[in-house]
Amino acid sequence: MPKRLLLAVVLTALVPAMSTPAFATTGHTQAKPTVILVHGAFADASSWTKVVAKLQGAGYPVIAPANPLRDLKGDSDYVSSVISTVPGPVILVGHSYGGSVISAAASGHTNVKALVYVAGYVPEVGESALDLTGKFPGSQLPTSLLTRDYPGGTDVYVNPAKFRAAVAADLPARDVAVIAATQRPVSYAALDAKATVAAWKKIPSWYLVSGADQAIPTAAQKFMAKRAGAHTTEVKGASHLALVSHAEDAADVISAAARATR
Repeated sequence: MPKRLLLAVVLTALVPAMSTPAFATTGHTQAKPTVILVHGAFADASSWTKVVAKLQGAGYPVIAPANPLRDLKGDSDYVSSVISTVPGPVILVGHSYGGSVISAAASGHTNVKALVYVAGYVPEVGESALDLTGKFPGSQLPTSLLTRDYPGGTDVYVNPAKFRAAVAADLPARDVAVIAATQRPVSYAALDAKATVAAWKKIPSWYLVSGADQAIPTAAQKFMAKRAGAHTTEVKGASHLALVSHAEDAADVISAAARATR
């Protein structure tokens, strides 16, 4: 069989399968909602590894997509497209800048039953992540960042020498060195973008406050949680990377949101 004809046959066979949403069910009732975990700046989806393991152990379907970290609208549109592939109920979770993303991405999706913020931004329309970081004193980020220009914009990193103090003070130094070396940058434009929608005004929310956060001040987190009317849990001594250092607490808050909205 000619190679071109063989390729056509293979593609034809694949098309029906490819046209089915990746996370579609097979007709059975899903016992628990799907949890979608959106990471923040200076991180990737692996930051959720421990939380994923705990949620999967409790029987939750989990998706941890790669947040592009390029611009707020584009990042939110991307996460929204992931939500669109899930036919059943969704618990949408965001850490740090991921909170800004889920606050927009959930808009228009009636299957999103709860928003969960893990030391995350909860912007009002017209606010940016940078605005909220500076709203209260205490953040070490302004003096801990490095920038690198790329074609079309500027990337922002946390200085590896300051990463532990600013972001992960409750994690072992050896682990933090690896996290700092492998961090994914966020574009300055994404952090500076003003929110145009606030889905938390219509969707029930939960908030895990990191009690010793040196990136987003604890006072800012409590302010945002209160403004959103979120069910709030504070973890004393937790750094900004509470999803890593206190994964069980994060998973417990997510599970509580799932149970309350069934």
